[in-house]
Amino acid sequence: MSNKITISAASFAIRPVSSFDEFAEHSQSLLDRATGSDLVLFPELFTLELFTIAGPWRDDPVSELTRVDEYTDQYRDLFASEARKRNQFIAAGSHLEYREDGYYNVAYIFGPDGERFEHRKTHIFPAEADWATREGDEMNVVQLPFATVGFNICYESEIPECAATLAEQGAEIILCPSYTFTEYGFWRVRHCAQARAIENQVYFVHCATGGAPGGPIPAGWTQSSILSPCDVPWSPSGIVAQADAANVEQVVTGVVDLDALRQNRLDGAATTFKDRRRRSETYRNWPSHMKSLQLG
Repeated sequence: MSNKITISAASFAIRPVSSFDEFAEHSQSLLDRATGSDLVLFPELFTLELFTIAGPWRDDPVSELTRVDEYTDQYRDLFASEARKRNQFIAAGSHLEYREDGYYNVAYIFGPDGERFEHRKTHIFPAEADWATREGDEMNVVQLPFATVGFNICYESEIPECAATLAEQGAEIILCPSYTFTEYGFWRVRHCAQARAIENQVYFVHCATGGAPGGPIPAGWTQSSILSPCDVPWSPSGIVAQADAANVEQVVTGVVDLDALRQNRLDGAATTFKDRRRRSETYRNWPSHMKSLQLG
């Protein structure tokens, strides 16, 4: 089996649609541009496009965005079907869903043989409080046939422990579906994504939602990328592939080499995955008068 994996990140620009079928056609058009990829990632909450089906949606408050949960079954069926039909693993971004005790921001991976994996966002960005979204409590990896992967949904990438715990569980690729409403937010996530790739010696796929449909749906800032550690096997910038320009709907495709990543963990110029754990006991060795402030 080859240890080179082709990954696509589909920058999805939300626009008004009149039906679920129109949303499906929009999604399928991006999948068509990712033909041949082993893994395709969509961005965070790109399914808010479904909110525009019911009029007059522009006058609705932001708290009503959870209404997209009405389309959850159709959304799941769509991407499960596309994964089978295209013989691909599709990380179908994330979607707002009602579960047993409230709404969650849930990310999915659908596989060609009917596989389905999910992750509930564990760290909610402050602005998401407007949607009354609850937080998940688990950070788990997913074993795909070609790699071990995990999710950091947007703000989770800004919390270093979220990536670190996935790396400890064996993650080699971290998928970051993202939706940032300003250029400031975009660069916070992008810079953190690159830092997480370096700290943990993993590939990090940053896929962001774009578009400016108006009403209660926030405008998105996007320039999706596939990132690596900044070391000799890759470009000095750590960029494997990147969208040509900001705020343009585009599918970015790149090839990542897992053998190069594993070797880099052993003898790279900066063996951070090993070294940031080598003296972990020192991280809690604070002066006695500071003990009450320690995290955890």
